[in-house]
Amino acid sequence: MVIAVIGAGMIGAAAARHLAQGGHQVMLIGPPEPQDKAAHPGVFASHYDEGRITRALDPWPFWSRASQASIARYHQIEADSGLRFFHETGTVMAGAEDSPYIRRLCEVRDQDNLPCDMLRGPVLTARFPFFRFDPGTLALHETQGAGHINPRTLVRAQIRIAAQAGARILPDTVLGLDETPTGLRIRTDQGEVLANQALVAAGGFANMILPDPLPLTVYARTVVLLELDPQEAGRLAAMPSLIWLEPDGNDPYLLPPIRYPDGRIYLKMGGDTVDVILRDTQDIRDWFRGGGNVAVGRMLADQVRARMPGLRVATSHVQPCVTTFTPQNIPALERLGPRLSVAVGGCGRGAKCSDELGRLGAELALGRGLPDWAQQAALPS
Repeated sequence: MVIAVIGAGMIGAAAARHLAQGGHQVMLIGPPEPQDKAAHPGVFASHYDEGRITRALDPWPFWSRASQASIARYHQIEADSGLRFFHETGTVMAGAEDSPYIRRLCEVRDQDNLPCDMLRGPVLTARFPFFRFDPGTLALHETQGAGHINPRTLVRAQIRIAAQAGARILPDTVLGLDETPTGLRIRTDQGEVLANQALVAAGGFANMILPDPLPLTVYARTVVLLELDPQEAGRLAAMPSLIWLEPDGNDPYLLPPIRYPDGRIYLKMGGDTVDVILRDTQDIRDWFRGGGNVAVGRMLADQVRARMPGLRVATSHVQPCVTTFTPQNIPALERLGPRLSVAVGGCGRGAKCSDELGRLGAELALGRGLPDWAQQAALPS
């Protein structure tokens, strides 16, 4: 039986690895990152970056469970691929101690017995002197298995292991698929391939492929990269990843100094609150080619400076990405028919737990059921 995994991003690459290492015949279909994004006519992905926060703590039990399962496999993926993508710098999640967000976070911590430090007041200030927190803040500092991952390198690692285990890697763009009497005909920009089963893990581009669209909402997102000189990066060497809850319910995030492919060191800030919906594949292409929202980048940079008084920034620029949401706020992990399954919708949380989401998608492609926890919707925000 040939299983086609459509989408060579974070979830699809993980699914291909799990299937190939399980001894199954796998085709992973998806183009690599384009070199010239502004002129690229095809599809894109949001893992074209060097930093994503990882942590087990999450106020929504589904995401905590999926993250714990993925984090537990990080070191083995690194060992099997020879690629390092995980940086255990720790993660801080902070907000008003009496807020529902923080209360739910503490409930998940207690339920799953997740080790973390509870920091308040002068102790919090002393631990992280480069951050400024409001009075009444409670910070949960997770050190074990938390910090940040390199999503580009994680995808490379998954694909390398899948190929070593016998997976066929096709750098094609899938245009659609049709059922045949014996399987599926998958139409790509390079021709047609046949498979017995298909798992679609194409993120915001999934509805371009599926015969019947899923109820996905794709948002345009902007992040800002703040360049640091070597001295400033050294001053912040002990900085963890940070997520904080604003009084208005927004939860911006900040990553510690990371070296990017251009050789420069950046702090990355996200938390775009401008909800621009991308309604079709052409909208998504145009957004990636356009390079992001400069006004949102300025807003995010101002938030960083307010959180980190005295921060010295050399230059800054913005980057575009997208987030794909489902109505349930958990991924669409479903069998759509006897030969077709989907694993899409990271809901802004999928990078850190992509390996487990890929594993669950692989289970579906094999005709197996999912555990109860993976079918329970997250709590409303």
